[in-house]
Amino acid sequence: MNARPDTTRKGHCALVGAGPGDPEWLTLKAVRLLQQATLLLVDDLVGDAIVALALQGRPTGSPTPRVVNVGKRGGCRSTPQAFIERLMVAEALAGERVVRVKGGDPFVFGRGGEEVQALRRHGIAVDVAHGITSGLAAASALGVPWTHRDHAHGTIIVTGHARDDGRPAGGPASGPDWPTLGAAAATGLTLVVYMGMAALDGIAAGLALTLPGDTPAAAVMNAGRTDARAVIATLATLVSAVREAGLASPAILIIGSVLREADQNAVRELALGYTRGLCQEGLASPPPQETGTRAARSHRSATLQSRPPTGRTTARSA
Repeated sequence: MNARPDTTRKGHCALVGAGPGDPEWLTLKAVRLLQQATLLLVDDLVGDAIVALALQGRPTGSPTPRVVNVGKRGGCRSTPQAFIERLMVAEALAGERVVRVKGGDPFVFGRGGEEVQALRRHGIAVDVAHGITSGLAAASALGVPWTHRDHAHGTIIVTGHARDDGRPAGGPASGPDWPTLGAAAATGLTLVVYMGMAALDGIAAGLALTLPGDTPAAAVMNAGRTDARAVIATLATLVSAVREAGLASPAILIIGSVLREADQNAVRELALGYTRGLCQEGLASPPPQETGTRAARSHRSATLQSRPPTGRTTARSA
């Protein structure tokens, strides 16, 4: 999406996809927006190296941005989405250059569409810098593509995570139809499941109704980060393999024949918890603590609490 800022509008906000954690995977546009920000609203899954990069190479004379954590993580206590949207609007209208920093891509299960709608309702210009989504990072960690002429002519990406009100995102109350998705995958499609670890037993059982048990299946935890872990098994053995390896969220599930092309050296290293090619040296210094003076403005609705040692602050609804 090349949404250019509309200077006739009030305020400005950018949504930046930080990718899976490696700063080298950021786009040039993402780096520029990060280094122009006066306020960074940062997800839990965004690494400290990304925040540190945002504080480097800033234009001469530009102020150090405030860094506020608005953590959202499935199954854990999170900052309410409605509160995040109100905070984005209030700060943008107050003159801040707000950058909402999200792991992966804002428009792939990142609720970026909801945030864009909220900002547009208030006449706020919105820009988007897309990031490498974690599903691609997971495949890359294993040395496989999503599509391959010998294995898969397409890809299905789906969430296994239910909405806060009990309904799956964008679906009926019963959740994704795993047998139907399994039947589709059996025609030559790679299935990539986000946020599926909590429902892994049900997902595997549903897929097994229409997909052969010997179909290759993998789980990749913390894809693109230095603490990445992974297992490759079959659909029939995936649940037990994940439990034996002690994998947990955040993780991506990949099911399909493309896994037959996996880099076995990479798989062995990931099974042991090793990763390669992550260039984060020199970028991991923590950002400074917020002074709190600007955060205490009376029109702000956020309560800010220090969270050492990263130097971020945590936004909580009042």
